Amino acid sequence: MTRPLRTDPRSDPESVVVGLSGGVDSAVAALLLKQQGYRVQALFMKNWEEDDLDGQCAAADDLADAEDTCAALDVPLARVNFAAEYWDRVFIHFLAEHRAGRTPNPDVLCNQEIKFRAFLEHALALGGERIATGHYARTVRRGAQYRLLKGRDPDKDQSYFLYTLGQNELSRSLFPLGEFSKPAVRRLAIAAGLRVHAKKDSTGICFIGERPFRAFLERYLPPQPGEIRDTEGCVLGTHQGLMFYTLGQRKGLGIGGRRDASSSPWFVVEKDLESNALIVAQGNKNPRLYRRALRATGLSWVAGHAPDRNWECTAKVRYRQTDQACRVLCTTEDACQVVFAEPQRAVTPGQSIVFYRGDECLGGGVIARSFRDPQ
Repeated sequence: MTRPLRTDPRSDPESVVVGLSGGVDSAVAALLLKQQGYRVQALFMKNWEEDDLDGQCAAADDLADAEDTCAALDVPLARVNFAAEYWDRVFIHFLAEHRAGRTPNPDVLCNQEIKFRAFLEHALALGGERIATGHYARTVRRGAQYRLLKGRDPDKDQSYFLYTLGQNELSRSLFPLGEFSKPAVRRLAIAAGLRVHAKKDSTGICFIGERPFRAFLERYLPPQPGEIRDTEGCVLGTHQGLMFYTLGQRKGLGIGGRRDASSSPWFVVEKDLESNALIVAQGNKNPRLYRRALRATGLSWVAGHAPDRNWECTAKVRYRQTDQACRVLCTTEDACQVVFAEPQRAVTPGQSIVFYRGDECLGGGVIARSFRDPQ
């Protein structure tokens, strides 16, 4: 990673506040910045008020790991509670989307509203000049323009979750892990004697963690049972609420084998919101699982504007998907239509579509509708 050039003549080290989660990625981000001569301080964010769902306080364990890392690196650690901001800016939207039968991606909104808004504002108030996180992504400056690039390791690239970042956020952000693979990051942690070198990656809902998803969601959204139907309208069973299912889902349908059907597994192919019905079909390659086009809204562009009104690029409709060739037509400043060169499996309303040209992340939006026929 190339250290960014200052725009002023001062020679003192630049101050960077690292968002330290208690995991190995943010720990090594702090380590690398120290080695590169930055003046590093760390901030531990608590973004969810613990409950007794699993009988343990994960945030306390993460804080202890963050404190251990800071002691090993001789980095000062501050703490802040963003639970109210997370609830208001992320979780309420998360619930509203599920209530409407869509499948939201909380990681995208969490990055936009918490890590690169609330955290950035707080870091600047602490005297930091920039922030840094453990994301696997890269930035490059070309003239006055900052560009967001994929992480060098395709297995860990996280640019998909960062597409809402604009010029202000990127000009103040560093991603020290962008050139590294996860095994290399763990090796650096071992060499530095960081106890978190073997800590497993966090999964689950952003800042809430791993929980039995249905039981967790039922605490906020009451079940709304309805029929499970095949594509011919035959009733196969009962679902507990459309919010508990996503397109392409196979497990947890509870319909099992049927005498009048083949042994092929069933998949969710549609949610009929009007009749509160879950539509399923058999076979992983069933045509009802695939779409050629979609409409996206809530567009966000890294450069501050779309590359053009009608243009070609590649896109992902889910994290870790291979880039897919497509044509984009911007119908308004906040909406676009996308037609893919090949049909895409399980295009899910509420998820994000993110656009690329090579390694450069251009921006993206939220999938509003999908279509089998591109016309």
